[in-house]
Amino acid sequence: QVRVVESGGGLVQAGGSLRLSCTASALTFEQANMGWFRQAPGKEREGVSCIKWSGDTTYYEDSVKGRFTISRDNAKKTLYLQMNSLKSEDTAMYYCAAGVPCGPYWSGGYNAPTDQFYWGQGTQVTVSS
Repeated sequence: QVRVVESGGGLVQAGGSLRLSCTASALTFEQANMGWFRQAPGKEREGVSCIKWSGDTTYYEDSVKGRFTISRDNAKKTLYLQMNSLKSEDTAMYYCAAGVPCGPYWSGGYNAPTDQFYWGQGTQVTVSS
């Protein structure tokens, strides 16, 4: 059974940084496109960034471009999201998902159906202003 686990969330002041991690077990991680999503209270889950299985192609939602960096270590079966210059509007529960489609349409916000792909339980990111 595929298990996805996120970590690294927390409380940070505006302008600060956090690095999220996501591990995926029982999955051919090195063959899976991976994505980060977030969901704020009262809002839909939205795509933040994705990375193709090879690690050589990434896409970002427009509001995080230049501030967030997605990366992966296939040997460790781990996905990362480095978040810099955090803003209060970045406050949300952040989720990792495996097996997502990954293309330039992520720039406009990709709303993945939650009954597809493999999801973790999320890690909370709170940015205080």
